[in-house]
Amino acid sequence: MAILAEATPRELATGLAQVGAPLDNIELRSPDVGLVMVRGRIGGDGAPFNLGEATVTRARVQLPSGEIGCAYIVGRDRDKARLAALGDALWQTAAYRDAIEQHVLTPIRARQELERARKRAQVAATRVDFFTLVRGEN
Repeated sequence: MAILAEATPRELATGLAQVGAPLDNIELRSPDVGLVMVRGRIGGDGAPFNLGEATVTRARVQLPSGEIGCAYIVGRDRDKARLAALGDALWQTAAYRDAIEQHVLTPIRARQELERARKRAQVAATRVDFFTLVRGEN
């Protein structure tokens, strides 16, 4: 689900088109937008506090074979939430799982890894190694 949530709508639409996703799915919950409270902790182990609110879109679809796909997407993109829910439902189906892995998840995963590597390289380029010089007693 994390891969689908971080995908672009175009990646999802292209991948699902290649898979031949069934168009007769049922929207159990049409994509709707709401707010969630984001909580944080100082240092990762401090007392939790309310950081603020984030906009979230959720969707739920059911395939004719009965599988139910769910998606929660940060932001207000209803189409992306619906496509991610459809991808989740198809991945649960044995007939579509390999195709979803090959045409949807693998390309998205590759792009995400490339972006992470590029960001790591940018951060590494600005890294400063601090060291202490010990002066002799003259």
